[in-house]
Amino acid sequence: MRRFFYFKLLFMAIMLLVGTDAVATNKTLTRNGQPACESFNDNWRFCRYGLQPDGGRIDEPKGLEKPAFDDSRWRKLELPHDWAIEGPFRIELAGEMGKLPYKAIGWYRKNFTLDKSDAGRRIYIDFDGAMCYTEVWVNGTFVGEWPYGYNSFRFDLTPYVKFGEDNLIAVKLNTEKFDSRWYSGAGIYRNVWLTKTEQVHVGHWGTFVTTPEVSTVAAKVNVETTIENHTSVVKTVSVETSIYVLDADDRLRGRAARLENKEVAVRANGSMKVNIGGEIKSPKLWEVDSPNRYAAVTRLYTDGKLIDEYRTAFGVRTIEFTARDGFKLNGKVTVIKGTCNHHDLGALGAAFNLSALKRQFRILREMGDNALRCSHNPPAPEFLHLADKMGFLVMDEAFDAWAAGKRKSDYARMYEQWHEKDLKAMIHRDRNHPCVVLWSIGNEVIEQRGVEITKHLADIARREDSTRPLTAGYNDPDGARDVGAPLSLDVMGINYFYGGQERFEKDPRYKDMPTLCAETSSQVSTRGFYTFNYDRDALQNYQISSYDYRHKGQLNTGWMCPPDAMFRMFEEKPHLMGEFVWTGFDYLGEPTPYNSDETVLTNYRHDKAKQAEVAKELEELRKKTPPSRSSYFGIVDLAGFPKDRYYLYQSHWRPDYPMAHILPHWTWPERVGQKVPVHVYTSGDEAELFLNGKSLGRKKKVARQDYRLVWHDVAYEPGEIKVVAYKDGKEWATAVQRTALEAATLQLSADRNKITCDGKDLAFITLKVCDAQGTLVPRSDATVKFSVEGPAEIIATDNGDATSFESFQSPQRKAFNGMALAIVRTKKGETGTIRVKAESNGLQAGEVIIKSRK
Repeated sequence: MRRFFYFKLLFMAIMLLVGTDAVATNKTLTRNGQPACESFNDNWRFCRYGLQPDGGRIDEPKGLEKPAFDDSRWRKLELPHDWAIEGPFRIELAGEMGKLPYKAIGWYRKNFTLDKSDAGRRIYIDFDGAMCYTEVWVNGTFVGEWPYGYNSFRFDLTPYVKFGEDNLIAVKLNTEKFDSRWYSGAGIYRNVWLTKTEQVHVGHWGTFVTTPEVSTVAAKVNVETTIENHTSVVKTVSVETSIYVLDADDRLRGRAARLENKEVAVRANGSMKVNIGGEIKSPKLWEVDSPNRYAAVTRLYTDGKLIDEYRTAFGVRTIEFTARDGFKLNGKVTVIKGTCNHHDLGALGAAFNLSALKRQFRILREMGDNALRCSHNPPAPEFLHLADKMGFLVMDEAFDAWAAGKRKSDYARMYEQWHEKDLKAMIHRDRNHPCVVLWSIGNEVIEQRGVEITKHLADIARREDSTRPLTAGYNDPDGARDVGAPLSLDVMGINYFYGGQERFEKDPRYKDMPTLCAETSSQVSTRGFYTFNYDRDALQNYQISSYDYRHKGQLNTGWMCPPDAMFRMFEEKPHLMGEFVWTGFDYLGEPTPYNSDETVLTNYRHDKAKQAEVAKELEELRKKTPPSRSSYFGIVDLAGFPKDRYYLYQSHWRPDYPMAHILPHWTWPERVGQKVPVHVYTSGDEAELFLNGKSLGRKKKVARQDYRLVWHDVAYEPGEIKVVAYKDGKEWATAVQRTALEAATLQLSADRNKITCDGKDLAFITLKVCDAQGTLVPRSDATVKFSVEGPAEIIATDNGDATSFESFQSPQRKAFNGMALAIVRTKKGETGTIRVKAESNGLQAGEVIIKSRK
């Protein structure tokens, strides 16, 4: 009998272990943290007060936070939501904010019920981001505030909610108090979550996973866990952590390691940190090309009962920034081929959507991009999660301003009270992501020569995470280094002004300090637009030629250099590690050079003569009221269509990928017999150009000098221009441009033919205006009407034109240089066939079919 009793106990113990492991491995990691976390995006009501889209004003009533207020006439919506993207565009509004009416006072209200069984638990609301000056009330009682619109934050609702009864949450945002240099958006523009825990639980962002020793044989793992005890008595807590393999679909697979267990006593109404160590045998390292990940599953027990489970995704990898060899990932020199990006998603505005972000990442990766700079603020949490999965290196950035502002009402107004909280929040949220290899404490701040303020912020960052180096983006690198301000950092980040680099490499203070080109190029261009007389046509149309090189008379920025110049510099100075190009995508706002934004003057703050010259130019530009409402910096336009420059980067960043690209297009009926410069971007080392079958000569790149091949004096004649590229003497790739006839058809294609019926998934539909032979008509501006049949709706359209004032929500849009975009969203819970159709007078309609599935 006793033997049977012990056998039963042993069997139960084995089943408990197996069962616990099975539960974990069968679950999907949808979000870091507690599993009892649910989306809180549905069933909100919204009303806009203060400044209105038309420039008028509606006064804000009193009592909007109170349950008794009648919000039945308010607009019903789901989050994320950006009220500014709804427009309308207004010519008199600032170009740097996209000429969109973002300033207002926005109120959101939601009724919700908590089950009686939740009584005795902790109830939290997690905002991934809200723009801005967030204030929250529950059942009429003020809960808290968080001004910075880019950070994620949590409020404890437990003291304010009722169980088994109706509750009301009210959220006020105020963008009238905020100024930005680029389009910030407005509203609760990221996801919101409701998290439920026991009274004893892992704290918010309460785990910190580090791998202090890594080899191919084993990796030491340490998990620091913060445990909170919200009871009035000391609690004895057993802490257990296991490491699981995390697959590409975020599923927890087999257990890779079981860490040591610890039992701790957590004081009443207090918290404590617990460090648990262990080892992963033969770890799979996180690499750019093979982004292997793990998940730490931490379980808390009291009296033998499981009371909390917390999941943390992480990766095993080593990083090193060196002054001599450059950047090393897992001991291997890795060139940073990166882009800077603002947070908006084009026609969707700032409202976060995972499908849209995935599309951007796929486009960048196809170009050869392996790194992303979050310019110039903490990104959405999903940004880093996706970067982890796809193998992007990330510079995670906190601020665009410190105590001295660039705008009257930018972050400087928040700095004194909030900078430490904001910096700590960013680091705690993001420090487990293997993609994050650099913390940036600021971009082109006014106090770049501030020794004390730089050290102060650096000390805060190192206190919260000492495993990653610190940097900042300097557009006054010489002045900052002269006074020694960057000595508090680990990596010198330079934006554009590299002239003093050699001097500081000889300076004993900086000889061992790595330097990174944190922001480069600033080449501007318009997709599909070419000029042969430099500025004249561009100025008439507020566009910029896509020839992508600097020439006297070519419209550009004072600090710009073409991609080729940066490639040459890195050939000469490989220890500079690589670059973050400004920018990957066009973005809303900051339409330089058609922009009267006075913060441009900060680039010349120590050159008074140049500053006066630029100030005069800005004043003249302001008088012209240019219609530009989005940037020209992107390698990809606002609609997600690659510009010519995309292929120049691809040719250099993916040298083993057979490709060739010709510009310009070959439809110039007004230029017959006139010279048309032809540029070829190819990953080959030489190429031969043919016009209507006749060779125009074969050209070879000079190593470390040529990154494009140019035929300057091609006499235009209609027909076909073709390039055959070679590598090591063998044919490598070809490309063709053909003269288009009259527009005849509309062609549609979708980025995906199957999307999920969750009411969030998107399909991006590309439209091309083509002739009868299927050749793109490159200067067509045909007006196109999109429609959809089936379980989906068109939520936005675009065409990449920085001067278009057509509403992004309109289903009708002019093609721009022959192309346009429609964005289609599924209807929640509805499956079936979706037909997207495009029509235009006199042209054959186009159609594409996609499927909505579970």
